[in-house]
Amino acid sequence: MIGLRLISCLAHFWLMGALLMTPAMAEVRFDNALGSETLGRPVAYALYLPPGYDQDKRAYPVLYLLHGGGSGQPSDWFTLAGLDQTLDRMIRDGKIRPLIAIAPDGRRNSANDIATYFLDDHDGQVAWQTMFFEDFIPAVEKRHRAIGGGDARAILGISMGAVAATIYQMQEPNAFAGVSALSSAFRTEEQLLDLSTEGYQSRYAGIIGPDLKGKERLNVAWTELLPESLVDQTDKARFQRIPRLYFEIGSDDPFFEANADLHVVFRDAGIKHRFRVTEGGHDWNFWRTSLEEALLHIDAVLTRGYGE
Repeated sequence: MIGLRLISCLAHFWLMGALLMTPAMAEVRFDNALGSETLGRPVAYALYLPPGYDQDKRAYPVLYLLHGGGSGQPSDWFTLAGLDQTLDRMIRDGKIRPLIAIAPDGRRNSANDIATYFLDDHDGQVAWQTMFFEDFIPAVEKRHRAIGGGDARAILGISMGAVAATIYQMQEPNAFAGVSALSSAFRTEEQLLDLSTEGYQSRYAGIIGPDLKGKERLNVAWTELLPESLVDQTDKARFQRIPRLYFEIGSDDPFFEANADLHVVFRDAGIKHRFRVTEGGHDWNFWRTSLEEALLHIDAVLTRGYGE
């Protein structure tokens, strides 16, 4: 009997030890939503919670993930980019600190026939950017135990989402510690004018105006998207000490020229930033291989890794 009790006790302690030694697991949740007074409907989002989130009570910094246009959606970050696996590995290896990642749904509606660019429509009909700042950020950061405040908040965007990430950082420089923008879908004036009627409508009818042809497209709403306008409307002091903006673009990306123009304008205006060109196009192969460097930048701006 004593032997059986001893074996039972040893088995119990072994099990408890095994449980304690089991590494904490990260979690990805897809079925999340928050109500929005601005849009008059719920806004869905995907969520990454770092290892140990459910085992402690501390607050975490937040990384907002802005997806691409067309068929892009929040789940792409995990199902196509494998971002959760990259975060898990980099956190485990001590390359970045644990954080919460939140991917809001930037689609206009179920049809999503006109891109939002995560911005407000030119006529205010769909005010996605207003919703993000006034409704979404305060509610989601309260719900998920975020540290809160601009120094504990960053953005990672691809394509359409990278455009919004750049605009947000420049228009609201104190709202985010920094951004990583991969393959930003900024167009040159020539590219805008060359878009077919259908191509223009699906991309710009909301933020620039519908049914515009030729130089009608070069209106005030378009001008506000240009690098020169972004520089003029920002607080340059916020960008003089550290590179809060990180841009990466593929050498074969159709948006290369516009990104290069942005780099030159920012450089000449004294907007400290990082601009990286690597081989690749405008696709998931490029974005998957670009994630690690983008996340290292995010960690640096969130943890004063650039020596601020």
